Amino acid sequence: MMNKNFGAIVKVCVCVLFALSLCVVPSCKKSPEEPPSPPQATETTTPQTPAPSAVESAAETPAPAEPQVTEAPAASAEGLVPVDIELPKPMFVGTPTDTRVPNLEKPLGKPRPPFLAPPGTTNVAAGKPVSSSDEEPIIGEIEMITDGDMEAADGSYVELGPFVQHVTIDLEAMHEIYAVLAWHYHKEARVYFDVVVRAADDPDFITNVKTVFNNDIDNSAGLGVGKDMHYMETNEGKLIDVLAQGVKARYVRLYSNGNTSNDLNHYIEVAVYGKPVE
Repeated sequence: MMNKNFGAIVKVCVCVLFALSLCVVPSCKKSPEEPPSPPQATETTTPQTPAPSAVESAAETPAPAEPQVTEAPAASAEGLVPVDIELPKPMFVGTPTDTRVPNLEKPLGKPRPPFLAPPGTTNVAAGKPVSSSDEEPIIGEIEMITDGDMEAADGSYVELGPFVQHVTIDLEAMHEIYAVLAWHYHKEARVYFDVVVRAADDPDFITNVKTVFNNDIDNSAGLGVGKDMHYMETNEGKLIDVLAQGVKARYVRLYSNGNTSNDLNHYIEVAVYGKPVE
């Protein structure tokens, strides 16, 4: 009888163990199914798709650079040519004076680059009438300022009185002015003060007045404070490039107020480069 009971107990235990094995197997099968999380990983990477758009926008940024490259040749292709400017020979004599002045530009140390202007540009001031605030120069005649003689020899320059003085050139017609070239006195190293150059339509300088150069740093000439620099007189003269300013005028006036050697004002030659207004 006990054997029968023992056999029955064994059967019951086997059934229980079998049932437990059926419960454990499904739970074990579920653990490997958890890797479906990779779809979530792919979902987290898909929001990063804007990266291609950032690349596309970065690729689009160089596009504006192309017009800039084409603009450079266009700016230089204006058909400008070197202007033939005759220079006097250098002539520094005597003991150099003290030229330590404020706002003085450094010497270039080499010949000035050629001045470029439209074809047909000439010195339209050559031989033209000249007037002056000093009607009786100490040395020379006013007409010498446009006679074509740029040398610094005695008898080639005009000496005006002290304080602020000016000379005015009548071009006798409206001209497009590209540059003004002035020689004050280059026989010795000098710096002239309050150098102001203006252009206008009328001899009284009321209509269409344009100041193209002004190195009067303290308004001592009464024409306004200038931002241009003082410069040393040389045989090259002072070339004032006004091509970009689009100056059209009939009269050109130059001011000065003494120099580092004395209180007098001097002019050897003034050239105005341009073309008649058509």
